[in-house]
Amino acid sequence: MFRLHERAGSLPPSARSEALDQRRSSPDNNSLGLCEWLIQQCKQMGISRPTPVQEKCIPAILEGRDCMGCAKTGSGKTAAFVLPVLQKLSEDPYGVFCLVLTPTRELAYQIAEQFRALGKPLGLKDCIIVGGMDMVTQGLELSKKPHVVVATPGRLADHIRSSDTISLNRIQFLILDEADRLLEQGCTDFTKDLEVILSAVPAKRQTLLFSATLTDTLQQLQSIAMNRPFFWEHKSEVQTVEELDQRFILTPEKVKDAYLVHLIQKFQDEHDDWSIMIFTNTCKNCQILAMMLREFNFPTISLHSMMKQRQRFANLAKFKSNVFKILIATDVAARGLDIPTVQVVINHNTPGLPKIYIHRVGRTARAGRNGVAITLVTQYDIHLISAIEEQIRKFTTKSAFCLKREHFQIYIYTVL
Repeated sequence: MFRLHERAGSLPPSARSEALDQRRSSPDNNSLGLCEWLIQQCKQMGISRPTPVQEKCIPAILEGRDCMGCAKTGSGKTAAFVLPVLQKLSEDPYGVFCLVLTPTRELAYQIAEQFRALGKPLGLKDCIIVGGMDMVTQGLELSKKPHVVVATPGRLADHIRSSDTISLNRIQFLILDEADRLLEQGCTDFTKDLEVILSAVPAKRQTLLFSATLTDTLQQLQSIAMNRPFFWEHKSEVQTVEELDQRFILTPEKVKDAYLVHLIQKFQDEHDDWSIMIFTNTCKNCQILAMMLREFNFPTISLHSMMKQRQRFANLAKFKSNVFKILIATDVAARGLDIPTVQVVINHNTPGLPKIYIHRVGRTARAGRNGVAITLVTQYDIHLISAIEEQIRKFTTKSAFCLKREHFQIYIYTVL
């Protein structure tokens, strides 16, 4: 029923030859201006050729320009700023050299891991400043002047307000990852915290902004950026990657959970090695769904903002290591997380905004891998899915299920 098809295998010989010629002529890491040790580090991590966002943004950053990069999820945006920062750091190593701001704690740890992996030959020292952890311990780490600080705005602003010992006045790079989320005003408004942080960093610096979705706020920033700004956006009518098979299923609200259980059972029967991420809209629903699926003996774990930070990290680690095959999460996990084993994303609720949908389904089909995204659409969600379809322009399958209950058994018929 559900398979991840390799697209290249279906190409005719002439098209495969053309694709091969194009690959041979495409740039490699040597053409980006990176030094030899960084190129070797990339090879060790399996990064043999730059993605479009890396190809366009890395040379501009190495030239000393401010940069704003907007590219699809899973397109290598993190490496697009990590690599040039490490090269500049190797030329003049000191701390604190670079500050990275990100909206979620889990993403902060993931970015720090990439800095460590690529910066290993430098003996890179990093520091992660996020909520839910001991502030005194974090303050001691900051006082050691690490090369790179990766932080969420709220906790870093708390440190700046409460201590005169934290110095960010020599940073060379200020990076906003998932910049659209950091700059938007909503239920989690980072504006006041960002004002505190910006007042503590020098005006003479390189500012880098990266995001998968371009918002009005980012467009305004593009017009007022100062340091010979370079702006690059991946031009495409489709805002999700080609390798992603996107579907939605029409289902009555009352039986939506039955459809979810059926989908998971179907995937596990056909592909028992697949990992599945299920997104829902509230912490309460996240907990309820996790308990429900455990009752059906599905190996399920949850992730949401009401959990203690250590538990969040532990659950995410268990999912990454395939101890648990199913992760139920709120949108705290929708941004930036790169988990290669995720083959399926299921939206238990239809996202209220197209950009939220784009970030959720971006947890699969990353770095050229294939993936499936399925959204459960109730009778109350038609206007939401219509808005999403208008923006992404790419649903491969639209399905409706018919349920019949007989002798306490549920029979499911699929109508395509």
